[in-house]
Amino acid sequence: MIQEDTKLMAHLMRRAGFGAPYTELEHRVNKGYEATVEDLVNTDSQPEIEMDLLLRHYVDWKQINGLDANQAHWTFRMINTLRPLEEKICLFWHGIFCVGDSKCMNGRQILLQLNKFRQHGLGRFPDLLMELATDPAMIYYLDNQMSHKDAVNENWGRELLELFSLGVGMDGHANYSEDDVKECARAFTGWTVGNAIPRYPYGRHEAMFLYNHRDHDEGTKTFLGETGHWNGEDIIEIICKQPATARFVSRHLYNFFVADDTQVPSWQDTPPRDPEAIKILEDEYFRSGYNIGSMLRVLFNSDFFKTALFAKVKSPAEMVASTLKLSGHFDRPKPGLYELSKEIRYMGQDLLNPPTVEGWHTGREWIDSGTLVERVNFAAGQMGDSNTPGVRAIIDRLASEGSTISSDRLIDGCLEMLGNYELSADTRSLMVEHDQKQISLETGSPEFAERVGETLQLIVSTQEYQFA
Repeated sequence: MIQEDTKLMAHLMRRAGFGAPYTELEHRVNKGYEATVEDLVNTDSQPEIEMDLLLRHYVDWKQINGLDANQAHWTFRMINTLRPLEEKICLFWHGIFCVGDSKCMNGRQILLQLNKFRQHGLGRFPDLLMELATDPAMIYYLDNQMSHKDAVNENWGRELLELFSLGVGMDGHANYSEDDVKECARAFTGWTVGNAIPRYPYGRHEAMFLYNHRDHDEGTKTFLGETGHWNGEDIIEIICKQPATARFVSRHLYNFFVADDTQVPSWQDTPPRDPEAIKILEDEYFRSGYNIGSMLRVLFNSDFFKTALFAKVKSPAEMVASTLKLSGHFDRPKPGLYELSKEIRYMGQDLLNPPTVEGWHTGREWIDSGTLVERVNFAAGQMGDSNTPGVRAIIDRLASEGSTISSDRLIDGCLEMLGNYELSADTRSLMVEHDQKQISLETGSPEFAERVGETLQLIVSTQEYQFA
């Protein structure tokens, strides 16, 4: 029973965070599954991450607005946060509400947007959309500073409906019309960006949201069948009470936290993978007053979540952060953080710089011949180093079981320590065959650490390790 509890807890921590070392899993099992869910959802119950050491080692970080520095900063947070769901929901919304450095060219401005996701990402969806609509990075990225009452720019209005809330369609039907796009854009005229401090000679400084009432279209607007002198706040209120919005949010949560599903462009004509699960989430969306944290509480405690083990391909960010969390390589700041954080980019996910406003496609689209090599080499390199705290802890834990250990137990023990991974029968038989060719299984021998490291490397090189 304990083994099954640990297996379920490992599943929860991979999805609601970035995995956890075995000692943390044991601690959380003792606390209980539902209690752990509450801790995860109520992020304020855990202390914020201490960033003082990071700033001490990278004293120029706050003045650096470049992409690489801010990617490294976020990677460090993913690995070491005591609020794993806070960082995971931040990654979730970053993949939906996309803003790219390729246009903004101000990493710190985008980092401030991520802070909004941390603060509001588990709260009410209307509040989150308001934060997004007033975010300088988003305003600039989608050109709303160029939208005026006498010359409306539809870019923000269109993406708000298509990619951020309603989706193009549902069950074969369109969720909005071109007229709705135009009326939505009119409602957000005057929502712009105040001038920032000039870049030179002081460097980049963050901009501020500015509402210019003189540039706002005060005329009557008809949006999704409702007519009035709508401003942006009214549009968001109308959007959030639509069944299509409940479906949109629910399908995104399911795809990210439960199991890989059809990608966004196909949603209009493709039913959800699990319609009953989506209906449960939609109902909670309305019951809770559009609260994302409440939806995730229902999701994590559901049978459809608990049985969806290894039904998701890890994103590059999940791959890197979870592996580094297991190895303990960057439990504190030290040289090499910048370089390792770039591994996420090499695997196909350039954080803070998505390829388009549509973000990244997920699931098996993360994997191709090039990115798979990057994944395997990275994971094997990390877990084969017996000098890292995490690998050392696994070695010591297995050695404590007795003076000798069988090949089967060595493999099973490593699988457990990594988070109760499961291997196919063929993969396992090949690993056992390989391990039995080794001579010594004495835990006190000098070769034991190498054997454990080699076994860990073989496991993280398998197809099975690519799944969360």
